[in-house]
Amino acid sequence: MRILLVITLLLGGSMMLSGCSGPSLKHYENSEPTMDLQEYFTGPIKAWGLVQNRKGEVVRRFDVFMNGSWDGDTGTLEETFSYYDGEIQERTWTIKRLASGHYEGTAADILGKADGKITGSAMRWAYQMDLPVGDTTYKITFDDWMFRMNDGILINRSYLKKFGFTVGELTLFMQKQDG
Repeated sequence: MRILLVITLLLGGSMMLSGCSGPSLKHYENSEPTMDLQEYFTGPIKAWGLVQNRKGEVVRRFDVFMNGSWDGDTGTLEETFSYYDGEIQERTWTIKRLASGHYEGTAADILGKADGKITGSAMRWAYQMDLPVGDTTYKITFDDWMFRMNDGILINRSYLKKFGFTVGELTLFMQKQDG
């Protein structure tokens, strides 16, 4: 009986873990429109976003103005976040194109380097940052999924994780502007 209980627990645990593994970039291999990071993040972009806590409640809303430029394989993306509570934040990314479909990025508030890979219409962008919440700062892992859409639209879904568990989600809709 004890062996049956152990086997049940192991199988149940492995099924739960495999269910949490998430999507693979390979799934988007032939999807259109194709993600071209350098093309999309050149010039002005307007974006609208929200942050949800682990219960799904919207806890912050914001607008973002972005402007990107590239010099060869190195890009600069300047972001200005305007939160609906009045807070303003700025971030400047330096993004480098590496081998085929691979990118890395740095910014002052990002811990280490962000790692990105593009396949078809999708990009997965992963990084860590110290995220201030009230009087506390949390080391959070961001698992960003960006999807290129028609008409200059890009949708970004970000899963905020602590110890491997999703503690929040961020949704961002971006639209290229005439510039």
